Amino acid sequence: MSSPNILDDLEWRGLIAHSTDLDALRQAFDEGSVRFYVGFDPTAPSLHMGNLVQILTAKRLQEAGHTPFALVGGATGMIGDPRDSGERTLNSLDTVKDWVERVRSQIEPFLNFAGDNAATMVNNYDWTASLSTIDFLRDVGKHFPVNRMLARDVVKSRLEDGISYTEFSYVLLQSMDFLNLYRDHQVTLQFGGSDQWGNLTGGVELIRRAAQGKAHAFATPLITKTDGTKYGKTEGGALWLDPEMMSPYAFHQFWLNVEDEKVVELLKIFTFLSRDEIEDLAAQTADKPFLRAGQKALADHVTGLVHGVKETEAAKRAAEALFGGGELTNLPPSTLGAALREAGSIKVALDALPSVVDLLVDAGLAKSKGDARRTITEGGAYLNNARVEDPEYVPTATDVVAGGWLVLRRGKKKLAGVEIA
Repeated sequence: MSSPNILDDLEWRGLIAHSTDLDALRQAFDEGSVRFYVGFDPTAPSLHMGNLVQILTAKRLQEAGHTPFALVGGATGMIGDPRDSGERTLNSLDTVKDWVERVRSQIEPFLNFAGDNAATMVNNYDWTASLSTIDFLRDVGKHFPVNRMLARDVVKSRLEDGISYTEFSYVLLQSMDFLNLYRDHQVTLQFGGSDQWGNLTGGVELIRRAAQGKAHAFATPLITKTDGTKYGKTEGGALWLDPEMMSPYAFHQFWLNVEDEKVVELLKIFTFLSRDEIEDLAAQTADKPFLRAGQKALADHVTGLVHGVKETEAAKRAAEALFGGGELTNLPPSTLGAALREAGSIKVALDALPSVVDLLVDAGLAKSKGDARRTITEGGAYLNNARVEDPEYVPTATDVVAGGWLVLRRGKKKLAGVEIA
């Protein structure tokens, strides 16, 4: 049975940035299980933080009794939604097919594919590949006034420098997906990120014009830092969900280090903690921000959702051990290696290991040999969490941990790894 409060919960969590008619959507939710869809284009081998917002929103709706259709865009992924600048690289069919399977495997664990409101996975390549150009233009293209397409912000920003017809026509393909799912599966709701709003409303309008039907859409907000810039692992990089592209340790560290000003917002969007639990964490963050209670709960919860409890605990143990709070020898080699590569590391052959002074300089923990010696003299240099006493000490094979690493630390927070080549 559907929950009459799901829309209220989405609004409280800040997940409704734009919508068509919230009163009509609330009524639809009250009347029974709404069939909805959200799409994911395979334009990379992994989904990322922005996609996670959509996956978790779909999970919330399903848990409230509504029926998800997760669309992986084997067709739209061949083209790519227009960006603010520059044309997308067109990937080969084989590449896109591979990425489709990767994306499917990342979405599947979050949804339930059995029961009364079982999820369905669909691929728009299945109904797009055989569509003729004439049918596409007659059945879809005739419903899209060019002046409205030109008025879209992402198109207007590209007109001076140029935009291909391929990217210009993306809205028609995504709208056609909604129409197809409406006709074949009675899907009446689509949602996506707020940068998709023009595509979302395009689908609603196509259903009205082509099928004389009523459909709904809402958009979730884009997630940004306090200064308004996008979040990323690095400048210009994405927060990937694939553990091969971003380790669970680095993933956990990202959430652990979000700003105090953003932690409550992110707890609402990315966790399934209750309102009371989040309000309690908000109070703790306001009263004792140095304890970072909100960040710890956020990091544990989101990493657990994406990578599982075992990897979350390994990431926490790695952080504790790296900064002197646990045994390095108890860490899985893969976890320690990922953590040290994330912190910064160098490679050195075992038979070419220099003194600790040289290693501190080479690893970027000291500006010069003099600086390194002063750090050691003052008791601020550590090798595998043991304080270094002798500046001329040269590590040996007995110092190597986790099958191939030395862990260097300066003070409490500056860390680097030495990978034994």
